[in-house]
Amino acid sequence: MSGEPRAQRYWEDVSTGDDLEGFTFTLGWTEMAKQVSGSQDFHKVHHDFEFAREGGHETIFYNTGFTRGWLGRLLTDWMGPEGWIRTFGFQMRRMNTPGDEVSVRGRVTGTSEGDDPETGVVDLDVWIENTREGVTTPGTASVLLPRRSESAN
Repeated sequence: MSGEPRAQRYWEDVSTGDDLEGFTFTLGWTEMAKQVSGSQDFHKVHHDFEFAREGGHETIFYNTGFTRGWLGRLLTDWMGPEGWIRTFGFQMRRMNTPGDEVSVRGRVTGTSEGDDPETGVVDLDVWIENTREGVTTPGTASVLLPRRSESAN
């Protein structure tokens, strides 16, 4: 992430089928330890390799807060500063573990006028995938984007 402010996306500029600009990274143990500590999610499946294996898991895995953060970042980076997340949900179906190369992606599935003349609704599929498992975390979101004002046209 560059630290540069994100450009505002407007409802009129979005079409069904548009892909969101996602991001890819490799999961590391250090980042995982920071997240577990910061979120205070100290369940052993997130940091104790032996405990995770005894529970039937291949290894430790990333927690819900980390997953929610990645998908939230995808949405907020794509929307820009004046967008609003209306609904957002996901299912953690497979594990993302240290060493995985992970991609966070999304696609516009529909647009509608909505009730507010200043915003429009955009529906999206969002997901996390890794090179080991494919899609691990499918989800959906509905966001509000500002409309271009009449004076801007």
